[in-house]
Amino acid sequence: MDVSCGRDSGHLMLITPDRVFYAGLLGRPRQRCSGAFHVYVALAGNLRLTSDSGEMQEGELLMVQPNCQHTIESDYRTVLVVWIEPESVPSGTLDRLANQMSKDPAGFARCLRAAYTELLQRPLSGEVASPSFDRLCLGEALPQRTLDPRVVKAIALINRFSGEPATAESCAAAVGLSTSRFLHLFKDETDISFRSFRAWKRARHLLNFANQDLNLAHLAQDIGYPDSTHFSHSIRRFYGLKPRAIFSGSRDLAIYRSGEAQADVAIAR
Repeated sequence: MDVSCGRDSGHLMLITPDRVFYAGLLGRPRQRCSGAFHVYVALAGNLRLTSDSGEMQEGELLMVQPNCQHTIESDYRTVLVVWIEPESVPSGTLDRLANQMSKDPAGFARCLRAAYTELLQRPLSGEVASPSFDRLCLGEALPQRTLDPRVVKAIALINRFSGEPATAESCAAAVGLSTSRFLHLFKDETDISFRSFRAWKRARHLLNFANQDLNLAHLAQDIGYPDSTHFSHSIRRFYGLKPRAIFSGSRDLAIYRSGEAQADVAIAR
């Protein structure tokens, strides 16, 4: 387990290849569109979530499916957020989880707040596998999706943030398929296009550095963005915040990394 230490603010983030637990500032309410399934939990008061269609929900626990535009507001500055990468669980799992949470939002909110208390009090060590994460945050382990080995290899190439960025052509060549056949296979297996998947993973990787004092232009290049403008637009689309605002609000954030996330940061350094 790799740890970037913050101050004693109570703000923390646990990053694994397939899950994230975040307790920290929400930032100004702007439209965002994450590539992961999100569960927002209020530490105090309520949350308000507005969908792209204008429909508003209010409560202490709110959920958003992957790739859905939304705006989230909170009565309290700090919120809890758990997200789950959709390709890590079988199709339909997130719908069933959302249905369960909608039937008992208070119970799941208590579970996630208890997970936060435990993460604050218990020093983390070793690797955090998805089943352990799920049992801590959700009370049970979610089923794991079995992907075609060729897609697994391509995802590993996408998540390798060193050297030349992975392209559809390079991934197809690496797994012995034509580009068109590879793109069809990738979408069939993950339920998302290669391009959209890669864009999300690139933006997700930014979180590993959020509490560090870095040159953002250099960071953008290091994680595969062609230029600073593209970097800023992409991050704002996914998170509703500009990169500089994310880094400014994360100075006291303790970041815990596990698995591939830890290895990728070690390479980047």
